[in-house]
Amino acid sequence: MKENQSVSLKYVLVIALLGLMLFGDAAKAQKASWIWYPGDYEVWLSNKMQNRRTERGTFLPPFWKLDSHYVLMNFHKDFELTEPEDAKLYVEGQYNVSLDGKTVRGYPKTIHIPAGKHRISLKVYNQANVPAIFVQGTHLVSDTSWLVTYEDKEWIDASGKTSDVSATKYLMAGSWDFNDPVVLPSTYHLPVEPKKAVSIEKTPHHMFVDFGKETFGYIKLNGIKGKGKVSLYFGESPNEATDTARCELADKVDIDQKSGDYTFNGSRAFKYVGIYYDDNVSINDVSMLYEYSPVKQRGSFRCSDEEINKIWDVAAYTLHLNTREFFIDGIKRDRWVWSGDAYQSYLMNYYLFFDSPTVTHTLLALRGKDPVTSHINTIMDYTFYWFLGINDYYQYTGDKTFIQQNYPRMQSMMNFCLSRRDKDGFVQGQTGDWVFIDWADGLSKQGEVSFEQILLCRSLETMAECAKLANDSTGAVKYTQIAAYLKAKIFSYYWNDQKHALVHSRIDGKPTDNVTRYANMFSIFFNYLDEAKKQDVKKYVLLNNDVPKITTPYMRFYELEALCAMGEQSYVLKQIKDYWGGMLKLGATSFWEEYNPAKSGADVYAMYGRPYGKSLCHAWGASPIYLLGKYYLGVKPASPGYKDYIIEPDLGSLQWMQGTVPTPNGDIRVYASTKQIKVSADDGTGTLRFKSKTKPVCKQANIVSKDDNVYELQIQKGQNLVVDYNAL
Repeated sequence: MKENQSVSLKYVLVIALLGLMLFGDAAKAQKASWIWYPGDYEVWLSNKMQNRRTERGTFLPPFWKLDSHYVLMNFHKDFELTEPEDAKLYVEGQYNVSLDGKTVRGYPKTIHIPAGKHRISLKVYNQANVPAIFVQGTHLVSDTSWLVTYEDKEWIDASGKTSDVSATKYLMAGSWDFNDPVVLPSTYHLPVEPKKAVSIEKTPHHMFVDFGKETFGYIKLNGIKGKGKVSLYFGESPNEATDTARCELADKVDIDQKSGDYTFNGSRAFKYVGIYYDDNVSINDVSMLYEYSPVKQRGSFRCSDEEINKIWDVAAYTLHLNTREFFIDGIKRDRWVWSGDAYQSYLMNYYLFFDSPTVTHTLLALRGKDPVTSHINTIMDYTFYWFLGINDYYQYTGDKTFIQQNYPRMQSMMNFCLSRRDKDGFVQGQTGDWVFIDWADGLSKQGEVSFEQILLCRSLETMAECAKLANDSTGAVKYTQIAAYLKAKIFSYYWNDQKHALVHSRIDGKPTDNVTRYANMFSIFFNYLDEAKKQDVKKYVLLNNDVPKITTPYMRFYELEALCAMGEQSYVLKQIKDYWGGMLKLGATSFWEEYNPAKSGADVYAMYGRPYGKSLCHAWGASPIYLLGKYYLGVKPASPGYKDYIIEPDLGSLQWMQGTVPTPNGDIRVYASTKQIKVSADDGTGTLRFKSKTKPVCKQANIVSKDDNVYELQIQKGQNLVVDYNAL
């Protein structure tokens, strides 16, 4: 433990000094922004957001530990000016300012800075909100090149010189690009826009309002007057909105006004709203303020199958609804930041929005603060998904700085996980742990579950790669060795030759005979299986109806990804049409938390023992976005940040498809039919790989023949390539 702490501290000091050397003059090239201690704003805002949850007027907070921001912060900057300037100061909290070690009296709003080299420090205290500053000068501006610390050891010695900043745990500041000095970070909220209802059925003192599709926001009563009670009953289905005794969300308010409009304070998820009001109250109309995240949709997909097009559109709408300040699980019920749900949202995001800030904000909110005392969301597998999310973030964005800055937090999180292994080096649920895996009847969570070991192994491999990025060579070796040792033990202890699969668990040191899909399908796209074992798993597990089926979109996501990774796109396309198309046939306008074709009638909406407990707009239901982008259009990064990329289009049973995949520096565009492929990209170097019955032709690039009718060609930035071929 001491060795790891030493490495963490050494790394933090290196980052601080690098910040001074590399970013000392960066302010000249950046706009001023509100800044704070990295991760603190995410922790504070996620607390605020997640504690908005209510059910029928009852406050329902998260059931896991919530951390808080550091209340006292030191902001620090070394800089040089070629001429004097005045800098304006905006601060959230009580503060003092020092320039070159000398305190500026009072609460200055502007400070005069002469030409030359300087050190400025602002110490800010704020118990209620995150300590934050905004500095606006001609050249001196607050941005992420500033250094911050919650553990201020800076002091003035007898000679009047301040101590070396390397003695303090400085990190580079956090920011959300809030560029208006008079708009405080603590007042941030998502934008809204007015929306009208599709239809309103009126009876005496009652309205039934239909907004046409699943939505989220604030109900507005237009032209309301009188004195009395108004009650609202929200529903994702007509059944729920008319079941006043059992619907999940309801609001009541006392009205006393002559005329005007009334907007409810609480944002809600709904498609339908039942409104009841007293005899002395009248309402002319009902509308809403739709609340949304201003992310830009950059990805697209269209194909020869109109049902698939509809599925893609509804998936995109579902993900957008669940993209808020952070990626949340569902808009009706929890509205919390769950790591397993968020992990899938990250992947879908890379093929729809490519909004990196929402990913990093969510990762930081989930991680919280040290010391680590429990798993993320109390769920063992959700901790491992957090590590996997960081790995994918780096692969898609190439953002090395985020990895380096947060590597110490990764270390302490992994130290917690490793400290809870048993004598065989495996993890299993301990007191206070929730081993989730999936919502499935009869799924055993007892003992050493193979699925959890697979996730831990991948998390250790992620740690090894991130250690290299953080220049922690000792850590890289350690994590690599532990991962290799664990992987060998997994296949030694869990692989059953007679079952042709990994068994589900070990109990009291003995493997069970039970085979489930989870560890087996993850082993495929983690590339943990040799070709023979992959084929065994495909035949005896994934395509075997005797193995318990998966009914949640959450795990269908991974099952279908494993099949796509093995070239089963035609089969997967049919599964997408049956499963997600099945929800559309039941009238879904967003995708659900769970869908079981065997259920009908009122059971369709039931979950958790409640008649309307199921979320009909759940982020993990949007996975076709990712599958169609990565495994049909076939676009994926081959090196971090799409510096190099691969396009392997696979039509499955489609006649044609076309789409756009966003990247950090532009888009990749793909069109493929059975006779022609067209590709272009704004940045990076790509490899187009495809199969053809006959020798393909491309006038813009050389085609290289590989084995088994496989061909490749290189794609350069700005090229528009057209390939004539015969699809296999």
